[in-house]
Amino acid sequence: MNKEKEIDFKISVKGNIRDLLAFKNLASVRKKHIDKAPEDFIKFDPVNNLANQLHPSKQNLVISEIKDETKSAKTFKFIADPDSNTKKLAYFRAGQFLSLKVEVDDIPITRPYSISSSPSDALKGFYEITIRKEENGFLTSFIWENWKVGTKIESSGPNGYFYYDPLRDSREIMCIAGGSGITPFRSFAKEIMEGKLNITLTVLYGSSEEDDILFYDEFKDYEKRYPEKIKIINILSCEEVNLPDCEQGFMTAQLIEKYCKLDNSSFFICGPQIMYDFIDKELEKFSLPMKRIRKEVFGEIKDVVNIPNFPKKIAEKTFKIKVSIGNVLKEIPANAFESILVAMERAKLAPPSICRSGKCGFCRSVLISGDIFINPNSDGRRAADKIMNYFHPCSSYPMSNLEIEVPRSV
Repeated sequence: MNKEKEIDFKISVKGNIRDLLAFKNLASVRKKHIDKAPEDFIKFDPVNNLANQLHPSKQNLVISEIKDETKSAKTFKFIADPDSNTKKLAYFRAGQFLSLKVEVDDIPITRPYSISSSPSDALKGFYEITIRKEENGFLTSFIWENWKVGTKIESSGPNGYFYYDPLRDSREIMCIAGGSGITPFRSFAKEIMEGKLNITLTVLYGSSEEDDILFYDEFKDYEKRYPEKIKIINILSCEEVNLPDCEQGFMTAQLIEKYCKLDNSSFFICGPQIMYDFIDKELEKFSLPMKRIRKEVFGEIKDVVNIPNFPKKIAEKTFKIKVSIGNVLKEIPANAFESILVAMERAKLAPPSICRSGKCGFCRSVLISGDIFINPNSDGRRAADKIMNYFHPCSSYPMSNLEIEVPRSV
């Protein structure tokens, strides 16, 4: 039998003294590096250049293709406007949105829309955004009448926190969608099929009519090709259902329990405000921890008068707001039932905004005097902001005459 060789391993510990001495000499070492540096200014900053590519303040886009999805929805394909400074599209995470800036009847407004294409498509040079036409919609009616191939649009960079995070979320993702709220989950599904998102996606998708289901054939194809990763359940509230494999009725706790692994799923919810109100009550029945529930921002509250604690006696009143924005000082009218942001847009002040839901802080302003109502469900301010009279105009409503100071739009 061969005798095994014995090997001695030595470990040396330098100790805290040497680390403290290194710290003591840090200033002199830094000064030597500064003295050796060239006197010329840095002409190319790779760090800030990369940051600007990933997080641009704005992107100039042009519509390259328009596809009719249903009787009330279209998918718009955007590429970088070749006549602008936007040369590459910013990368994003599946679930994020773009805030589009549009001028309607000389009134500049912004609206957030989830990106329905995959992050890899941005590297190929395009985004896709799917928009459903709203009945009496201020912007969507304009879009249907005016947007064509070649129309140029200004956009923000990708924004939002409605994405999968392996440090926070379970790999079992239960998606609850209504109407155009299916769009970010299309992005999720595409990234799963590309092998870049290792999660299991179960989608409960509510629609009112069969011919208004977005991406029906597309999601069925995803499900067929990746049965272990993607599952779609369409839920129809109409009286007659002819499509196979559909549930009829509403997205109740019973349906959620039927298709969901409640013990280890993270919930991602995206849809209209009325769906959020309904789903909140259904999910309460499971006593889920809040950290397992993610909600996409859904824009402004459309019926603020019905929110508890809103002072209904002022609902029909109109107040005056003194607005200081940049070098402009202007007094404008504001309805109690519309956000302060909308009042400023109607006055053509072009206030800054991105999410329109009180979450991103982009429209953060100072309340100098007056009283406002802030929707408690979309009050994304920090505690310090509340103490120092900062507020978000997109989720705040006048209760008296006001004086405010607003940052100038980028």
